[in-house]
Amino acid sequence: MPKKGTTNTTRKSKNDNAQAAFLNLHNFRNLPKDVVEEALSDAIEKAYRKRNDLDDARIKTVFDQDGRIKAYRLWDVVETVEFPDYQLDVEEAKDITPNPKVGDVLEEETDIDNFVRGDISTVKSVMLQKIKEAEKKEIIDKYSDKVGDMVTGKVVSVENKFVMVRLGGTPDGKLQPGATDAVMRKSDQIPTETYHEDEVIKVIISKVDKESKGSIVMVSRADNDMIKRLFEKEVPEIYQGTIEIKAIARDPGQRAKMAVLSKRENIDPIGACIGQGGMRVRAISEELAGEKIDIFKWSDDIQELVKNALSPAQGVEIFLAEDAGDKLPADKNPRRVSKDKEGKVHQDQRKTLVAAVPNNQLSLAIGKKGQNAKLAYKLTGHRIDIRSQEELDAAGLDWRSLVEKMHNEYEEKKAQEHAYKQQQRIDELKSASGQTAVMPSLEEFDSDEVFQDQRLPENETGQETSASAQTDNAQDLEEAARIAKENRRSLAERRTTYVSKFESVEPAKPESTPAKPSKPYRKDEGKKEERKFEKKRPAFNTMHPIYTEDELEEIENNELEEEMNASWNEDIDYEEYDSYYDDEY
Repeated sequence: MPKKGTTNTTRKSKNDNAQAAFLNLHNFRNLPKDVVEEALSDAIEKAYRKRNDLDDARIKTVFDQDGRIKAYRLWDVVETVEFPDYQLDVEEAKDITPNPKVGDVLEEETDIDNFVRGDISTVKSVMLQKIKEAEKKEIIDKYSDKVGDMVTGKVVSVENKFVMVRLGGTPDGKLQPGATDAVMRKSDQIPTETYHEDEVIKVIISKVDKESKGSIVMVSRADNDMIKRLFEKEVPEIYQGTIEIKAIARDPGQRAKMAVLSKRENIDPIGACIGQGGMRVRAISEELAGEKIDIFKWSDDIQELVKNALSPAQGVEIFLAEDAGDKLPADKNPRRVSKDKEGKVHQDQRKTLVAAVPNNQLSLAIGKKGQNAKLAYKLTGHRIDIRSQEELDAAGLDWRSLVEKMHNEYEEKKAQEHAYKQQQRIDELKSASGQTAVMPSLEEFDSDEVFQDQRLPENETGQETSASAQTDNAQDLEEAARIAKENRRSLAERRTTYVSKFESVEPAKPESTPAKPSKPYRKDEGKKEERKFEKKRPAFNTMHPIYTEDELEEIENNELEEEMNASWNEDIDYEEYDSYYDDEY
């Protein structure tokens, strides 16, 4: 019985309003309507179970066109009931439908209009939890594949330790489906920048934290990818892949170093990145609060790479610290050396590089507050000990020979790699020569491309080898050259004997006679040569006969028969026309 002063109509009206409010959440929370309906269905099912103390009851909800919700309790028809929360035997099922069968699933309409305040509170809490989970999943799906990408966002809040940036919002900064508020922590900000609410900024999506209870997406302006994406936007050669950015190191807002490599010899990677009059690099520097960017060429030679990374210092030479041994002067600012259990210095610290710098370049190599040296270390990944050349000379260290030794080791390694690739190519040629391959047609055959790859590079190892090794190498080269020569000869023969499908319909022609010695060209002979050329042009219509041989033979027979049967000129006396010509002359 309803309470005094309360009618069923009033209660239904309140519940209708509650249902409408729940369904309108998809507008307020910027979620698809089906997501909200699914969340509401789960919430009603849990509230019904809690209200009726039925842990295993199953509820199905249906939303009609008017936005009203109908709930149905699902029953399985079985012979013997084991789970009374959702099973009925045949006799009990007859209260729902007249002819139930074992295996049927019946729907019994349940009245949810009499939900009290506690039930609605349960529905609300469960539904909001489901909606949060749906929102989180949608954001993760959208931004997980965008880590490292540059996007535009709007600052919505500025705090002491972080800045909130809205991504994917409307033009006026409001939330919409798929939009989220990302966090830019203090360490991800450029120290020299000040942010304001409603300011539009470019950021890098640095991380998507699936386990976070707060903001899922992290953004940054101090990430190395920020410079990379800006250069991709400003420099077409980088975007197209002609120029590759190999490494970046940053002191955000102050200075950055970037190593680039061109994949085409005719394109200067440094000039392309700087732009005419420094236009391109200046635009990027302005976007990053005036951050200065040093650009230099990448090299696989670690000596060259470190020398380039220490620019603008000039005259720098690099060698391994371990090669100097105890002769290297003690560092005035000794670093902490880590050792393993056996007391040996770790591998990464034994490979410390020493940069021998002229005295007048020492301050440039180190940089203000060590900035230049720190950036070179970040970019190359090698510890760099910067020393004065005079200091090394005074210590009696022959550092120049150590520089040469390191260079020779690099050249030796490079030569070994070159020889290995060369031997692989020889083995491929040998295996190819032992197989009978189907040759392509001449129209598809590019001899220049094929044999350019088959030319073997010269041996540039610069190392002394034994006589037997040199003999084996020479034999391999001779064998490869012989194979390539045979391939060229085979190709030349195919070119001279090849007959196209058009030439095959023409009768065989005599072989061309050797050309006569050329005479000095005269101006008045130009037209004669043109006429000769025109006379020698082949009659292409003969290549495509209109009639077959049988048809031609039939036509000739018909013409002969007509001529034999012709009688229209037998009665004509041609002699009477002679006087006509006699009178004329």
